[in-house]
Amino acid sequence: MTAPVRFPRFFVTSPAPCPYLAGRTERKVFTELKGPHADHLNEALGRIGFRRSQTVAYRPSCVDCQACVSVRVVTSEFAPSKAQKRILKRNRDLVINECRPWATPEQFELLRSYLAKRHPEGGMTRMDEVDYADMVEHTPVSSYVVEYREPTDDGSVGRLVGACLTDRQGDGLSMIYSFYDPDIEVRSGLGNFIILDHIQRAAEEGLPYVYLGYWVEGSARMQYKIRYRPLERLGPRGWRRLGTEEQDALIQAAVRGDEPASAAGSGDKALAVSR
Repeated sequence: MTAPVRFPRFFVTSPAPCPYLAGRTERKVFTELKGPHADHLNEALGRIGFRRSQTVAYRPSCVDCQACVSVRVVTSEFAPSKAQKRILKRNRDLVINECRPWATPEQFELLRSYLAKRHPEGGMTRMDEVDYADMVEHTPVSSYVVEYREPTDDGSVGRLVGACLTDRQGDGLSMIYSFYDPDIEVRSGLGNFIILDHIQRAAEEGLPYVYLGYWVEGSARMQYKIRYRPLERLGPRGWRRLGTEEQDALIQAAVRGDEPASAAGSGDKALAVSR
């Protein structure tokens, strides 16, 4: 006899203040990832807008808000802009390695520096080394950490300047969380370089997408995701590619700091460690 199929059980969180849009509340639906089929479940849920945080898959489920939109880059057709080409050139000497999902003190110190400079009011600033180890190591799916290090003249291990916790899925790479040294002026754009590197890695592996998580319309710190072309967004009818004019308008709105009219009455979020 074959074992019966066991469908996941889903739960909904209580409403909480939205960390991305002032005056809004967030709510999430989530399920546990466990057992021998966790990878397959995570991939299936990822295609309908779920994200992973440790052993949980979640997605926004806000009552009156749809601001959080899952986005992914089409790797085979990606063409860097002039600014992105400059970022690639500026950081092409970095030494990049895939590492098993094992937290290190060096990674944690870099994360602390990044959060203190870029997200000082965020909930992740309260993380200690154990919390960080849980974020990286408690994974039931195929995950790894990509490290970005300064080159050295003697071939020794250089200083860590960036890292990204990544899931490898059947149809792409899902960037769970990335962080970097925000104070290296000669390497401005490190965060974007990490994304560009993942796009190149996915293309080389024949993986069609890089999942960037949620783009939050109306949230200034999420607008960097709109600059990658071609970009697909998930809607009620499935994944849809942004048109050139539509994406141009969104980029210009981001540059001006506008809040798009469609952001009124919208705004869902993600679990603390994953965006």
